[in-house]
Amino acid sequence: MKLLKRIFLFVAIVIVVIILAVVAVFKYLSYRNDHYYRFVKTDKPIEAQYTALGPHKVSYAEFDADHDSYKKYEIWYPSEMKDRSSAYPLVVMANGTGITASKYKSVFKHLASWGFVVVGNEDENSRTGASSSASLEFLLKLNEDAKSDFYGKIDVDNIGIGGHSQGGVGTINAVTNQKNGNLYKSMFTASATSSYWGQKNVFGTDWSYDITKVNIPYFMVAGTGNFDAGTAEDIRATEGQGIAPLWSMNKNYSIIPDTVTKVMARRVNTDHSDMLNHADGYMTAWFMYWLKDDLQAGTAFFGNDAEILTNANWQDVAKNH
Repeated sequence: MKLLKRIFLFVAIVIVVIILAVVAVFKYLSYRNDHYYRFVKTDKPIEAQYTALGPHKVSYAEFDADHDSYKKYEIWYPSEMKDRSSAYPLVVMANGTGITASKYKSVFKHLASWGFVVVGNEDENSRTGASSSASLEFLLKLNEDAKSDFYGKIDVDNIGIGGHSQGGVGTINAVTNQKNGNLYKSMFTASATSSYWGQKNVFGTDWSYDITKVNIPYFMVAGTGNFDAGTAEDIRATEGQGIAPLWSMNKNYSIIPDTVTKVMARRVNTDHSDMLNHADGYMTAWFMYWLKDDLQAGTAFFGNDAEILTNANWQDVAKNH
């Protein structure tokens, strides 16, 4: 009997230890996700500066979207906004597959900490750009509503859009196919799904896009990991493999008109699910330059000495300025 009690006690202790270990790991992973900017490896000063949290405290608001798919509009913004008369640049974010705005909280908060109003929603089918168009329209209505905290707070001349994965497709289509697409000043995509998947006999044509219609500054990134890049050694054989392989990046970059400012790069040792977090520093710098006239941020991308050209975290860099 005493032996059985000892065995039961030992088993109970082991179970408790395992539970505590699981809880500790979960809390650590949750902390790491919420504070990813402290863990992302940076190699150069501009990348490091804008990967870090910005100087603004951030507040959050949400509104019913009155739409079964969009569910709600979620807005992150600098906390001092209500007490200031100045307007803030706006960034609309398009969701990746299975990763809606409520799962991007830390990324949106990070961007808002640099002085942007950031809006997203809960649409799981962002690829057409319709939900991003709706988010933009909603914010512009708040900007005109004298009863809203956002009244007169949106700098309508400085609006950007970004998206990851399916949201990359949504970003392109929001700019090129939606009625208010002409309001965007700059765009960013992380691991935008390749055009292969937009064929009628693959995912369907609602995953397609015409990138030749892009007419605003565009920064596109992807990872070198297998989910993004595919596994074939010959990049021509990765069609139908990776989500955003190099052939797709090269094709998209090459057919965007040369009159458009464009930058392409792939992050080394990074795969699809990590691309938005790991490219966040340069995404922030991109919007800081185009939407806030931050010339220092622009040194990451422009000129013969552009920081990204010698950044060990990035390869396959192409740019036309």
